Amino acid sequence: MFSIGDFAQYGRVSARMLRHYDAIGLLRPARTDPASGYRFYEAAQLARLNRIIALKDLGFSLQQVGVILAEEVSVPELRGMLRLRRAELEASLAAAGARLAQVEARLRTIESEGRMSADDVVVKRTGAVLLAELSGIAAGYGPEDIGPVIQPLYGELCRRLETAGVTPAGPGLAYYEDAPETTEARTPAPETPEAKTPGAKTPEAKTAEERGPAWAREAIVVHAGIVITEEALAKAGVTTDGTPGRPGTTSATVTPTPTPTPTGLGFDVVTLPALDCAATVVHRGPMSRILPTVQNLAHWIDANGYRSAGYARELYLECPQDQEKWVTEIQEPVVRA
Repeated sequence: MFSIGDFAQYGRVSARMLRHYDAIGLLRPARTDPASGYRFYEAAQLARLNRIIALKDLGFSLQQVGVILAEEVSVPELRGMLRLRRAELEASLAAAGARLAQVEARLRTIESEGRMSADDVVVKRTGAVLLAELSGIAAGYGPEDIGPVIQPLYGELCRRLETAGVTPAGPGLAYYEDAPETTEARTPAPETPEAKTPGAKTPEAKTAEERGPAWAREAIVVHAGIVITEEALAKAGVTTDGTPGRPGTTSATVTPTPTPTPTGLGFDVVTLPALDCAATVVHRGPMSRILPTVQNLAHWIDANGYRSAGYARELYLECPQDQEKWVTEIQEPVVRA
């Protein structure tokens, strides 16, 4: 047998905790000396102690732990509960990490205000490109909304291109557009006290100006694309209009608002038109910290007599495993104000 101190050491708990478990009947000592009142435990009781601590870590109260143990929860059942809790904790950590990244991005934005050199921005024309792509819907235009959508899309797109035998011919290029205003696509506006007031406008009845900027109120279609060639696509037996054909044939046309076309290979293709005038800047580091870069770009656009003509594209020039070493060119279409 073990003294309460030794048993506490083996169980990695405090003696005070063991006394509490004894008092509430959750873990009784194997023997209590009637003269001294000293508690003694057996090694076999470590199994029950392990279950108590595990169930506590799952978020159960000590009262609930007692009920569960009385029902003699099996090892496989307890293992499943612990795995579920582990997944929940990992998700919470990931969410907390994402929020911390956004806080850091806001701080960097504040610290860098007014310190961006005009030499960092280049106004140029971009070329039209043929993309293989997958798309998804993000709740908004913030990095915290885009990231969880676009990252899995790129992973799956790379897998499908490899399966189809289509070799990328260039970097990844992401572009965005407003999602159709449908029940499925739109982000519901939170109900506010004024919305309940007789005569108050519903979110749908308000003007675009009253409802706020698009990035704050609309769902976004995320297009995750990778540059390919017509030749590589044709070798896979598909033309750029998505129909079977001979190598080298194509029926794709460049349009101002391109529509992705299914290929039958698990991804779409689209000819993304050139941008006649784009204000471009290079962002270094993870996309979760893109905010200072794009806001500095906004200041430059405003100060130099331009205005935005649509969502910026993201050309991923370098994407090594270490995201701190990522290099991304932001391409924002602009026109003279």
